[in-house]
Amino acid sequence: MSDLFRARIDAALSAARPLSRGRVTGAVGLRVTVGGLEARVGELLQIGEGSSAVFAEVAALDADRISCLPLGPIAGLSTGEPVVSTGGPLRVAVGPDLRGRILDGLGRPMDGGPPLRGDLVGIDAAPPSAMERQLVDAPMSLGVRVLDTLVPCGRGQRIGIFAGSGVGKSTLMSMITRGTSAELNVVALVGERGREVREFIEHDLGPEGLSRSVVVIATSDTPPLVRLRAGAVATRIAEYYRDEGQDVLLMMDSVTRAAMAQREVGLSVGEPPATRGYPPSVFAMLASLLERAGPGARGSITGLYTVLVEGDDHNEPIADAARSILDGHVVLDRKLATAGHFPSVQALDSISRVANKITTPQQKSDATELRRMMAAHREVRELVEIGAYVPGTNLEADRATAVWPQITSFLRQGLDERVTADDAWNELRQLIAAS
Repeated sequence: MSDLFRARIDAALSAARPLSRGRVTGAVGLRVTVGGLEARVGELLQIGEGSSAVFAEVAALDADRISCLPLGPIAGLSTGEPVVSTGGPLRVAVGPDLRGRILDGLGRPMDGGPPLRGDLVGIDAAPPSAMERQLVDAPMSLGVRVLDTLVPCGRGQRIGIFAGSGVGKSTLMSMITRGTSAELNVVALVGERGREVREFIEHDLGPEGLSRSVVVIATSDTPPLVRLRAGAVATRIAEYYRDEGQDVLLMMDSVTRAAMAQREVGLSVGEPPATRGYPPSVFAMLASLLERAGPGARGSITGLYTVLVEGDDHNEPIADAARSILDGHVVLDRKLATAGHFPSVQALDSISRVANKITTPQQKSDATELRRMMAAHREVRELVEIGAYVPGTNLEADRATAVWPQITSFLRQGLDERVTADDAWNELRQLIAAS
């Protein structure tokens, strides 16, 4: 039985189910408690009637009490308010008409366009079977020279972009959005500033980029459950296109804010805090969300996830958990950013775990040679700056110092500069040959 046929049967059964009502028994913080109603975890409830109705998702069960989290404001909510079940979880419309659309965190249009057409599907889906996934063996150009050569991305790979606040994560994402070779972009802006939304859509994406993108937005002022579900909605849309055989680039900015939203949800329903205040459900959510990306039986989702490291500590819990799940990581350096070096990628600390599978022997040799020169230069940089280094002490460092301006020029790239992967590799070959 196909998933679509099963979904239609479930919808028909839900429509035929007798309507039962419960009542609001209390509201504390983000949590609303309901009594007198039978419901399942993840089920969507309607609180109130008419235009003032608010939807909420069942988050926890305790005997006859249901704890749910609202998807909208609950100001004015009173005890005794009627509650009915919608008969199932949150569903979103998926279909070919999503290209070029801008959706909110619940998958509803927010661009003033026509209503969405397509099949309604649940936002939670199981990752493809490990034995059914294709191998990651083909490169995907991101349009950023330092990434395409020193941290190459494979089609179906999942990479994290790790940095503190204000170091250039969103800027790097915008460069990738314009320069990637992917057929379709699905962009999730989770917990972002409202001011940056139109700026990203109109300046970074532009009409050309938007025409081959689907944008899902949940700004920082939305309820935590909406911010959390925005990542799942974007992933579900990407899964639809992957299952159609397309190669999709899924970009989420940021997975850390999704984890923070899950922390608010977990603590609100009584889950005990564990590592640095994060309840266990946060780490389970990260694994289930990130594993949904990657190659499928046909088609692929290449995942790029920004990770906001707390206090520039790259070993804090969310960064550490994400790094252990992902297939590579790109580290942005605050010192490079403050020095005006963009993109501020610290290539020596960044790694792609599939680089050997997607590069030719010549490309691998050139990238390794450049890394070796950069590492040698870093070892003697402070001595050179204070005039204490004696030329001839380290021949590799001498070689790197002689061509360091060219290396720096290669690593930098203008925001509007577009570079294909072939051009990037050719420039690297010339740099190595001249050193």
